[in-house]
Amino acid sequence: MAEVAPEIDSTSTLGALVALTKPVVISLLQVTALSAVLIHDLIQYHLGNGFDIMATMWTCFVVFIGGFLTAGGANSINMWFDADIDPFMGRTAERPVPSGNVTARTALLLGIFLAIIGTIWLIEMANEVAAFWAAFSVLFYVIIYTMWLKRRTSQNIVIGGIAGSTPPLIGWAAANDTLSMSHALDFGAVLNLGAALPWLMFMLIFLWTPPHFWALALFRDREYSEANVPMLPSVKGGKHTISEMRVYTALLIGISAIFIDPIMWGFPREDVWSTGWAISTTYFAWALLLGVWYNQSVLNINLREPRDDKGRIPSAFSSFMISMKYLALLFVTMVMVAASFYVGLITIAGVAMLEVYRHWKNDPKNMIDTELKPVASITE
Repeated sequence: MAEVAPEIDSTSTLGALVALTKPVVISLLQVTALSAVLIHDLIQYHLGNGFDIMATMWTCFVVFIGGFLTAGGANSINMWFDADIDPFMGRTAERPVPSGNVTARTALLLGIFLAIIGTIWLIEMANEVAAFWAAFSVLFYVIIYTMWLKRRTSQNIVIGGIAGSTPPLIGWAAANDTLSMSHALDFGAVLNLGAALPWLMFMLIFLWTPPHFWALALFRDREYSEANVPMLPSVKGGKHTISEMRVYTALLIGISAIFIDPIMWGFPREDVWSTGWAISTTYFAWALLLGVWYNQSVLNINLREPRDDKGRIPSAFSSFMISMKYLALLFVTMVMVAASFYVGLITIAGVAMLEVYRHWKNDPKNMIDTELKPVASITE
């Protein structure tokens, strides 16, 4: 995401410290975490347990702070470890450490401090389960992905994507005040979040991560090779990479079918016209529509097209941009449908009508050739 992120002035000390946390990257993760909080509380409202808007907003604040601190800490440690390879890649060469604005030691110490403070914050302000998943994400990203997988296997981003898939688990756990851990290794407590929905959210992000990142890596393969990072395009080639991207986007479409079951949302299987069925089927339609849209962007990638003035493959860069919108819309529409499936139905109907109109307008049969049929002037 650094490819399209607005630049942060890292020449000042404060700016450099903020840049170490990769705040723009964190923002998309926060959307998924905060969405999980809202969806949890809205489902509880539909189940007859009430809805306290102030309590929900407080939980969102707690999750936002805890998520920013822990994820920012992990990113800062990542910059410390990657200081030796960042100068070889255009999109990372200007980061605070390789540019000399902060030392690698500063990045390491800041990262450790933020990760610890963020974990303590979640323990005190939310619960141990939310804190566990935040700490797990930091350790997995730093140790498993950054230090081990990234420089050893072309499937680095696939396995490493587990770390970036945990924000919905953190948000859901923070919203569920009945969760707790009896001891530090109480894995039963951290895995049983009371519903299947947060795990479906986890799977969405996990399956989304490879095609999202590989779209960027397709035109950065030389830089990764120079940095000795075995990204899939530089190891297997562009055609093989696109084939794998298509598999993952197809799986994203497939997983949308699971959302049609109200039990996955925590609703009972009642009559067909129950609120649970209405919400689950409406969101299923949304997830399917968005999945087809994103899948089409991957199908449109053309490795042979001319590169732009920044060396990017336009169709691959377009897919990269669409992937971010796709993930954000998946979670925003989930909140919208959980709040009111009527809004979800009306919105999806509006989108469908606009799409039909766009295709009708672009159909050559419906276009008027004004050059062949000029309109006569009333003065003639």
